[in-house]
Amino acid sequence: MNIQNFSLSEKLVSASYVRQGLQARRGHEQLVRVLLQQGKCPEEGWSESTVELFLNELAVMDSNNFLGNCGVGEREGRVASGLVARRHYRLIHGIGRSGDIAAVQPKAAGSSLLNKITNSVVLDVLKFTGVRSVSSCFVVPMATGMSLTLCFLTLRHRRPGARFILWPRIDQKSCFKSMLTAGFEPVVIENVLEGDELRTNLEEVERKIEELGAENFLCVHSTTSCFAPRVPDRLEELAVLCAKHDIPHIVNNAYGMQSSKCMHLIQQGARVGRIDAFVQSLDKNFMVPVGGAIIAGFDENFIKEISKMYPGRASASPSLDVLITLLTLGANGYKKLLAERKELYGHLAQELSALAERHGERLLHTPHNPISLAMSLNHLQTHGTAAVTQLGSMLFTRQVSGARVVPLGVEQTVSGHTFRGFMSHADAYPCPYLNAASAIGITRDDITLCIKRLDKCLKSLSKEACAEKRESGSPAEDVDDQTVLPQDPV
Repeated sequence: MNIQNFSLSEKLVSASYVRQGLQARRGHEQLVRVLLQQGKCPEEGWSESTVELFLNELAVMDSNNFLGNCGVGEREGRVASGLVARRHYRLIHGIGRSGDIAAVQPKAAGSSLLNKITNSVVLDVLKFTGVRSVSSCFVVPMATGMSLTLCFLTLRHRRPGARFILWPRIDQKSCFKSMLTAGFEPVVIENVLEGDELRTNLEEVERKIEELGAENFLCVHSTTSCFAPRVPDRLEELAVLCAKHDIPHIVNNAYGMQSSKCMHLIQQGARVGRIDAFVQSLDKNFMVPVGGAIIAGFDENFIKEISKMYPGRASASPSLDVLITLLTLGANGYKKLLAERKELYGHLAQELSALAERHGERLLHTPHNPISLAMSLNHLQTHGTAAVTQLGSMLFTRQVSGARVVPLGVEQTVSGHTFRGFMSHADAYPCPYLNAASAIGITRDDITLCIKRLDKCLKSLSKEACAEKRESGSPAEDVDDQTVLPQDPV
């Protein structure tokens, strides 16, 4: 409805009512106008009606939605299912062109505008969450691992003679495979144990650079967010080393956007040394479906190089999902979620610590990890590795998702490389443990239920172990018969 149509409406409905409707319409339009002018995440979230109105306006700008459009090409935005069309708000053309994922499509002005606005809004979020000097970013419809691969492939053109990527160890397969997929050989740097924490071995990093030659390294591939007892890499020191030896530096910031500490590390690393790009997941940081990531950096030209490396057009779904989410939450809504996550991290730590004490265990001291926590499982280990792994199975079947049980001595071969002590980020961590994380979106009820079910599982396993000892004739301590309540399912 434009002004002329509203005027014509006054012939059918009272003029005062029409003017009221026009004012309401202008309220929606004002929000869109500010978004287009500033390119920033709105302070307050939009209503769903405003978001849908905006998306529908974008959709009618694409040629597949033109009235009377006659398409005779091989890609005309045709969709067989109405359900599929509605799911995508009839934004069918995707983003980018064959030579650049950031390019504008002539016959898809609406989808192209969606892409530009999303990248601008996400850049604003990166800045207010802590990386204030970031200069450029784009949303890519690939998860974190493949997005890292895209960064490595881009660097190949800048350093054609490089063979190696220097990588402080983190036991997560996609990180490791992202380097192999790009055709490079990871040089794995084992972490050093400091108290309970696993930290970056800077001396070994420098020794490897001297041994293999800085010119032979494509980059340093560091990590922020990770499972305790590993903690974020020493980004500032690594960034200084990269600047000193003129080696590019790519940071895996998978779910680090939700942590002010991780974002501060990236900001400081870029300030004192060198960070070329950092990659973060959309689903982990914005609670949207899996399938997208943000590639960001401090050199706009390098980020453009990465976007041009992406072959062909791309799905607009991840961009659409994150834009809808940020427009709905607004900056204040997202900041509130971050504050709640941080508060619940402390609550989860207290609850896990109390539970550990009741079962003769302890919460591992990992103050440098702002998201993940770890609780020792030494008593279970005395009954064998099977008891440790059984705890993981029990939790999963009792609908406790996300908790990781890490036994001792696991070996895992990933694409020809064998990791000892796999999942623990070290060849021989001193104890088995259980991980739990306070990630964005977690609630106090999640923590309460997790602790309750974990407590019951530990009691059940302890009771089973004592029963086995009695049967075998070994001495065993009595276990209170009331520790497991059949009427309250574990």
